[in-house]
Amino acid sequence: MMFTETRENPADKRSPSHWVALAHRGIQLVFFLVVLWIGACFIAYAAWLLGWREAFSPRPPAVEGFLPISALLALKRLLLTGQWDDVHPAGLAILVTALVTALILRKGFCGYVCPVGTVSFWLFRLGRRLGLTVTPPRWLAWLLSIPKYLLLAFFLRLVLPGGMSVTDIDAFLHSPYNMVADTKMLLFFMPPSSTTSVIIALLVMGSIFIPSFWCRFLCPYGALLGLFSLFSPLAMRRSPAACTGCRRCARACPQGIAVHQLRRVSSAECNGCQECLAACPEKDCLSMRLGYTAQRTCRVPWPLVGISMLAAFVLAWALAEVTGHWVSEVPAEMLQMLHQRIDSIVH
Repeated sequence: MMFTETRENPADKRSPSHWVALAHRGIQLVFFLVVLWIGACFIAYAAWLLGWREAFSPRPPAVEGFLPISALLALKRLLLTGQWDDVHPAGLAILVTALVTALILRKGFCGYVCPVGTVSFWLFRLGRRLGLTVTPPRWLAWLLSIPKYLLLAFFLRLVLPGGMSVTDIDAFLHSPYNMVADTKMLLFFMPPSSTTSVIIALLVMGSIFIPSFWCRFLCPYGALLGLFSLFSPLAMRRSPAACTGCRRCARACPQGIAVHQLRRVSSAECNGCQECLAACPEKDCLSMRLGYTAQRTCRVPWPLVGISMLAAFVLAWALAEVTGHWVSEVPAEMLQMLHQRIDSIVH
């Protein structure tokens, strides 16, 4: 079924719903710009490591957020030994924060923080404006989501009982391979190979036609956060009495959730972005509520979700910085030496 962009009434621009959408997209943009700044700083740092430039540039620790496998192994080591990762400490801090916020604020990391999620949202809106968006049947969406859970199962096999031992994890975390993983990831895209370019192009096209194609069907990180979010007491609720069945909420959902058919949006795909609330024309039809049952819920002010996500990551950074769990303890000179033979280390 094709969905076309619903034209908004100019009066809606002055409504509270308009501010819901504006807050979501504004916070997304803030995080996206921060990630771009982190990327620019890391490129300058990697250029020094690789000998492309003589001037030293500090390494931005937050780049470790792009090393989720290393962080997942470090989390198992932390739980079993109480030792924080000293090679990529910021990566572990980001993963722990994402998991904790998923338990409280649903997949807010995907909906507000993740740059890939933000780009997917922009592509979804583009496809909707062009009238190209297709919502696959529920059974097909379920089949398409299997790959991300298979990928998640593969990675969880490493950390669940019977997987890698603490000794093996410690050896991996302190291996030259793990120490240069961030730079190798950068070089993978500079420039991308023809195969990588084709895959990226397919993902972009897929995200234009199908809402959040990568996030819904392929991302194992999002799958893990989605499972955690199932336990969240926070969820969007729909009042059947106030609902007119206009389906604007479903059309606005970047995850393709049929919000108009649910009383409590407890899906593992929900990002807590509240785009459905912003699109709903009926007063008190949709509201973010805290509680698992309809009889015992309390309404949550709509700005709280986005502000809480922003505050959570700022607080996590501050705590990690103060406690010495943000900056890697590996000397820059040692990393520079390893990068002189990066190809032999990775291959």
